[in-house]
Amino acid sequence: MKCPNEMISLMHHYLDGDLRPEEEQRLKEHLRSCAACAAYFHELKKTVAFLQYAAHLTAPPAFTTKVMKMMPKEKKSARLRRWMHGHPLLTAASLFVLLTVGSFASSWGENGAFSVSADEHVIIRDHTVIVPKGETVKGDIVVRNGSIRIEGTVDGNVTVIHGKKYMASAGQVTGEIEEINQVFEWIWYNIKEKVNHALQSLE
Repeated sequence: MKCPNEMISLMHHYLDGDLRPEEEQRLKEHLRSCAACAAYFHELKKTVAFLQYAAHLTAPPAFTTKVMKMMPKEKKSARLRRWMHGHPLLTAASLFVLLTVGSFASSWGENGAFSVSADEHVIIRDHTVIVPKGETVKGDIVVRNGSIRIEGTVDGNVTVIHGKKYMASAGQVTGEIEEINQVFEWIWYNIKEKVNHALQSLE
């Protein structure tokens, strides 16, 4: 990036919340005219969102004990410490991924109750959510520990966690349909949800 270092400094001050109005205006004008800086600023905001989310993560029980058991012996650990000191950003990112994956993986095995995010224009029988023919549900539907049968229309996304989806020939979904029945799918779904929530809170 060939732009003046002042712009990078303004980006950091903006994210810290201590930018004066005239500086903020100058930064916004520059970002409108410089695609490289706009892309860099977008990446900075994503990084802040990740860090804000990571602050609320808690490790699953016995996580520290398991990690310590997997640590190498003394000579290798000295080499590992040197590497970690030389690559602090990569180390922080690795720990964030480990904590995230460990937290979501442990929650996959927990038995959850049946739930559905939509309550209008649907029929619930046992653990099956039915979108009746001729009805339109506006917005996303998330079904946990149950199934969904779509005979009408869903104007949004449909996500089924620990269950199945059934589409009638006349059924329609305007968004994406996703079944989550594997632990890695569950981890990826949670990561996407948390990151999207963090990015929305920055806007």
